[in-house]
Amino acid sequence: MERIRVHTSELMERAKTLRAGDQLLLSGTIYTARDAAHKRICAQLDRGEEPPFPIQGSTVYYAGPTPAPEGLPIGACGPTTSSRMDVFAPRLLDLGMVCMIGKGNRAPAVVDAIRRNGAVYLCAIGGAGALAAKCVRSLKVIAYEDLGCESVKELQIEDFPLFVTIDCAGGSLFAD
Repeated sequence: MERIRVHTSELMERAKTLRAGDQLLLSGTIYTARDAAHKRICAQLDRGEEPPFPIQGSTVYYAGPTPAPEGLPIGACGPTTSSRMDVFAPRLLDLGMVCMIGKGNRAPAVVDAIRRNGAVYLCAIGGAGALAAKCVRSLKVIAYEDLGCESVKELQIEDFPLFVTIDCAGGSLFAD
């Protein structure tokens, strides 16, 4: 199967044509955030404050990268189990997040929000964090530095191999 090259800036439009099972090479800007960061982001939103990155059109990678070895922008950065973010995902999708990257199945409420908002859920290969790191061109910590590896980071990626796992029509690789 041929891999589809997609830039994150195109995802809002391209999500409409992607289907569960498609293989992607994703490039562009993504943000890392795990459950501790999601909790803080939602607390900021509850207080009427701006989140640490623009939610509209964003791609969030559920990862907590390890420190970078000498000469590299990042250490290993494999995906975190996505269900840990299920309580936060519908709200962020309703605010315009277009893509989530992680591993594992999602709750029905998340699938409904993906469908409702024309978004997409992509899976990275678990256990391949060192390989994923080779796709990262730059890293910048942008929020919650006190969380260490779980701080929110802005990554510039190139040709990150991913699978469309839940598409905007609700098609899912996890469906029976």
